[in-house]
Amino acid sequence: MTLKINRIQHIGLPVTDLAVSEAFYGRLGFENVMASGFEYRGGRGQVAMMRRGEMILELYQMPEAELVEIRGRRDGHIDHVAFDVDSIAEAFAELKGAGFAVVEAEPVTLGFWERGCRYFNVLGPDGERLEFNQIL
Repeated sequence: MTLKINRIQHIGLPVTDLAVSEAFYGRLGFENVMASGFEYRGGRGQVAMMRRGEMILELYQMPEAELVEIRGRRDGHIDHVAFDVDSIAEAFAELKGAGFAVVEAEPVTLGFWERGCRYFNVLGPDGERLEFNQIL
C-alpha cells in the first residue's frame, strides 16, 4: 500500500445542541476555527471545528432537534476518525482498488474551511467509519 496518510485530521462527534457543546469544549481550551452549515434530508445542520493545539474535534448537529439515530450512530458518541491526505482522488482510487469497503460512490465535496474539503469513508471490520479528507 502506497497511500500516504499525514495524520489524524479530526474526530467527528454528533451533538444535540451545538452551542452547548461549543461552550463545553471551549472550557477545555478548544477554540472554534471553522463554522458552517450543511444540508441533510431537506433540513439544515450545523458544524463547528474546535481546535486545541494539533487536535480538532468536529462537532455537528443534525437538522432534527431530538436525538436521532443515523446509520446506527447516536448523538454524543464518536462518529468517525478522519485522516488527512494530500490527494483525495489518489486515496479514493487506491483504497477502492485494494478492495476496501468504500461508503461513497465518489469523494464528496463540502463547503467547509476556506476553500472547501473533499472526503470519503471506508468501513472497518466492526463497522467503524474511517474518513479520508483533503482540505482544499
